[in-house]
Amino acid sequence: GYGKAVDWWSTGVLIYEMVAGYPPFFAEQPIQIYEKIVAGKVRFPSSFSSSLKELIKNLLQVDLTQRWGNLKNGVEDIKKAKFFAGINWVSIYKGELDSPLKIVSSKHGDLFEEYEEKEISCAAHNQNPREFNDF
Repeated sequence: GYGKAVDWWSTGVLIYEMVAGYPPFFAEQPIQIYEKIVAGKVRFPSSFSSSLKELIKNLLQVDLTQRWGNLKNGVEDIKKAKFFAGINWVSIYKGELDSPLKIVSSKHGDLFEEYEEKEISCAAHNQNPREFNDF
């Protein structure tokens, strides 16, 4: 199993990827990605603000005892980050704020990429019937 610390680490990865457009750890081979994660060294694009870097560095902290969200104050350490200065968390919780993103769509589904549907094929014979007895 795992605890909440991994959820905060994942949040750091997600924030990085949403802003940069690519993950904080990438390489040709999975073992190389793993090594980068364990080393905990993240390279930031020059477009990242210092407050965003601070937030992500503290969420991607390898040492669980130092990772934001996993400390004594829990999520409050994250909410008080400089990156979130000016955010009214109570208003967000109550649903009182309008979204800063206004999506204009002329018809249902026009914001999704078009692609050709492919037929799904099923095997004629189940090679492992015991594996799917209760499926």
